[in-house]
Amino acid sequence: MTLSLERPRGMKRFGIRALLNDGWILGRRFAVSLALASATLLAIPLSASSQALHNGVATCAGSTCHGRQAADGAVVRQNELVVWQDYSSAAGAHSRAWRVLQGPRAQKIADRLGLGRASAAPACLGCHTDFAARRGPRFQVSDGVGCEACHGGSENWLSSHYTASATRQDNLARGMTALDDPRTLATTCLGCHLGSDKPGQFVSHRMMSAGHPRLSFELDLFNSFQRHHDVDADYLQRKRSAGGVTTWAVGQSMALERSLTLYSKPLGQDGVFPELVFFDCQSCHRAISDDPAATVRFGANPARPIPWGMPPYNDENMILLSAAARVAAPDLATRFEADSRAFHSALGRDRTGAIAAAAVLNTDARALSARFAGRGFSSGDTVKILKIVLGDALSARYTDYTGGVQAVMAIDTLLTALVAQGAVSPAAASGMRRDIELAYQAVRDPNSYRPEQFRAALTRVRTGLDRLT
Repeated sequence: MTLSLERPRGMKRFGIRALLNDGWILGRRFAVSLALASATLLAIPLSASSQALHNGVATCAGSTCHGRQAADGAVVRQNELVVWQDYSSAAGAHSRAWRVLQGPRAQKIADRLGLGRASAAPACLGCHTDFAARRGPRFQVSDGVGCEACHGGSENWLSSHYTASATRQDNLARGMTALDDPRTLATTCLGCHLGSDKPGQFVSHRMMSAGHPRLSFELDLFNSFQRHHDVDADYLQRKRSAGGVTTWAVGQSMALERSLTLYSKPLGQDGVFPELVFFDCQSCHRAISDDPAATVRFGANPARPIPWGMPPYNDENMILLSAAARVAAPDLATRFEADSRAFHSALGRDRTGAIAAAAVLNTDARALSARFAGRGFSSGDTVKILKIVLGDALSARYTDYTGGVQAVMAIDTLLTALVAQGAVSPAAASGMRRDIELAYQAVRDPNSYRPEQFRAALTRVRTGLDRLT
């Protein structure tokens, strides 16, 4: 049995209990390695926007601001705080982030790593709260990931952003974060949802071994759950709306860029071992048997030329980024795929060569994110990308659980975009969603992932898409 829930605004459905219960989307899983848990974390270097005073959630909570019970504001809904605080839905995940640290699971992880009380450990507070350097009198750590953690410290824009004469550019000039820009949005989210080199924002293999869930990132999906506003005519007068496919594509490219950047830093090494969190978990965490008929779960992958038995780099974002590049940046796609193969090959030789290859591939990812952010995606583009994701050209790459999970999220996102673009009716899409649900079931548990069943579900989705387009 799976848990199914409607996407905000009633467009996207998800049937993957593991994503929800284990906290991928609900923001329950962010901390750092034991090596970063020292007292020096109390003096955390922060970005310029974080250096501004953070006044706390209470300063946004007035009934004339964002604290109304009903969404009846003239310009914005003004019930954003109520949505943020909804403990019963995914939209309230950020407000629950600190409370999660008081639970038994978080404390067990902290105990295993010697962190003390989880709800007070700097190693956990870096992502489970708005870990601001400067805090106003109304700031409360127990608010979790509050408004200013994403929108920037409000010291210079709190009193001015709601005046009649205020403009969007005024707010940005005073330090508000431009979350309507997909690259800025991705950068803001990635710090906790994938990691950064700031203290408090990196989940190591040691942390995962203590019970911390693994990380995975899909910007459009995560953002749809956390969206507290309407993209209506008024919004479009003041801000840009990148659209679901652009946000998805930018998220894929910037997630890869962030992963490669972190791998190339000292974070990529842990004692005599590489930092194993960058590699595919199931390539090592699989059943070991002396049975001569035992199934070998490590499969050959044509896009990943590594020696048999070497742990493969987690390439979930590479796979989906390749699909987007073929449609939206064909001049860069061939180079990106060649550099991806070169990076995988270098991993089988030595770390110095792997870091050099990572730098080359990182340049490609950066170029793709800039290209995606600067263009729109038509319904025709969306169909082409979706068919590539579903097609035989990439299906052989779904040898690993992580790639399968990222693919099913992408398929769901892209189909939702086609409905929003008017290319596919909701009624026509509903039949395809039943097979998408089956694909979600195939990736519900990493220990029972079966690529053959997953591909069978994708094949049926592809058949349905061909009929519609």
